[in-house]
Amino acid sequence: MAKTSEKYEVLYIIDQDVDEEGVKALVEKFTALINEHGAVVEADEWGKRKLAYPINDKPEGYYVLVKFTSGPEFPAELDRVMKITDGVVRSLITLAVE
Repeated sequence: MAKTSEKYEVLYIIDQDVDEEGVKALVEKFTALINEHGAVVEADEWGKRKLAYPINDKPEGYYVLVKFTSGPEFPAELDRVMKITDGVVRSLITLAVE
Protein backbone atom coordinates (compact mmCIF):
# COMPACT_ATOMS: atom_id res chain seq x y z
CA MET A 1 0.00 0.00 0.00
CA ALA A 2 1.40 3.40 -0.99
CA LYS A 3 1.90 6.12 1.57
CA THR A 4 -0.42 9.07 1.18
CA SER A 5 1.71 11.55 3.12
CA GLU A 6 5.31 12.01 4.10
CA LYS A 7 7.14 14.24 6.58
CA TYR A 8 9.23 17.05 5.08
CA GLU A 9 11.30 20.02 6.21
CA VAL A 10 11.79 23.23 4.30
CA LEU A 11 14.41 25.80 5.22
CA TYR A 12 14.17 29.07 3.36
CA ILE A 13 16.06 32.34 3.55
CA ILE A 14 14.37 35.68 3.01
CA ASP A 15 16.35 38.65 1.63
CA GLN A 16 17.79 40.90 4.36
CA ASP A 17 16.29 43.97 2.64
CA VAL A 18 12.69 42.78 3.08
CA ASP A 19 11.05 44.77 5.89
CA GLU A 20 9.40 43.20 8.94
CA GLU A 21 5.91 43.31 7.42
CA GLY A 22 7.19 41.72 4.23
CA VAL A 23 8.86 38.91 6.16
CA LYS A 24 5.65 38.27 8.08
CA ALA A 25 3.65 38.24 4.83
CA LEU A 26 6.01 35.72 3.19
CA VAL A 27 5.98 33.42 6.23
CA GLU A 28 2.16 33.54 6.30
CA LYS A 29 1.98 32.93 2.53
CA PHE A 30 4.10 29.77 2.69
CA THR A 31 2.41 28.51 5.86
CA ALA A 32 -1.01 28.91 4.21
CA LEU A 33 0.21 27.16 1.04
CA ILE A 34 1.55 24.23 3.05
CA ASN A 35 -1.69 23.99 5.04
CA GLU A 36 -3.70 23.86 1.79
CA HIS A 37 -1.79 20.77 0.63
CA GLY A 38 -0.87 19.18 3.95
CA ALA A 39 -0.28 20.23 7.54
CA VAL A 40 2.37 22.31 9.27
CA VAL A 41 3.82 20.30 12.16
CA GLU A 42 6.21 22.96 13.44
CA ALA A 43 7.38 26.38 12.27
CA ASP A 44 10.53 27.94 13.65
CA GLU A 45 11.70 31.42 12.69
CA TRP A 46 15.42 31.63 13.33
CA GLY A 47 15.56 35.32 12.48
CA LYS A 48 18.30 37.29 10.76
CA ARG A 49 21.60 35.41 10.56
CA LYS A 50 24.87 35.64 8.73
CA LEU A 51 25.04 33.59 5.53
CA ALA A 52 27.88 31.11 5.00
CA TYR A 53 28.84 33.15 1.92
CA PRO A 54 27.40 36.34 0.41
CA ILE A 55 24.46 35.83 -1.95
CA ASN A 56 23.83 38.72 -4.35
CA ASP A 57 26.42 40.73 -2.36
CA LYS A 58 24.35 40.41 0.84
CA PRO A 59 25.89 38.86 3.98
CA GLU A 60 22.68 38.17 5.95
CA GLY A 61 19.23 36.66 5.53
CA TYR A 62 16.13 35.81 7.56
CA TYR A 63 15.93 32.06 8.15
CA VAL A 64 12.69 30.07 8.56
CA LEU A 65 12.42 26.31 9.16
CA VAL A 66 9.05 24.58 8.65
CA LYS A 67 8.33 20.91 9.31
CA PHE A 68 5.24 19.63 7.53
CA THR A 69 3.42 16.61 6.18
CA SER A 70 2.01 16.38 2.66
CA GLY A 71 1.58 14.13 -0.32
CA PRO A 72 4.73 13.29 -2.31
CA GLU A 73 3.77 15.58 -5.22
CA PHE A 74 3.54 18.82 -3.19
CA PRO A 75 7.23 19.54 -2.39
CA ALA A 76 7.98 20.09 -6.09
CA GLU A 77 5.17 22.66 -6.30
CA LEU A 78 6.35 24.39 -3.09
CA ASP A 79 9.88 24.55 -4.50
CA ARG A 80 8.58 26.07 -7.75
CA VAL A 81 6.60 28.73 -5.88
CA MET A 82 9.57 29.62 -3.66
CA LYS A 83 11.87 29.98 -6.67
CA ILE A 84 9.57 32.52 -8.36
CA THR A 85 8.74 34.50 -5.20
CA ASP A 86 10.53 37.83 -4.84
CA GLY A 87 12.35 38.09 -1.54
CA VAL A 88 13.28 34.41 -1.19
CA VAL A 89 17.04 34.04 -1.57
CA ARG A 90 17.37 30.27 -1.15
CA SER A 91 15.21 27.30 -0.14
CA LEU A 92 15.81 23.63 0.52
CA ILE A 93 13.15 20.95 0.94
CA THR A 94 14.17 17.61 2.42
CA LEU A 95 12.42 14.42 3.48
CA ALA A 96 12.47 14.45 7.30
CA VAL A 97 14.01 11.50 9.10
CA GLU A 98 12.96 10.46 12.54
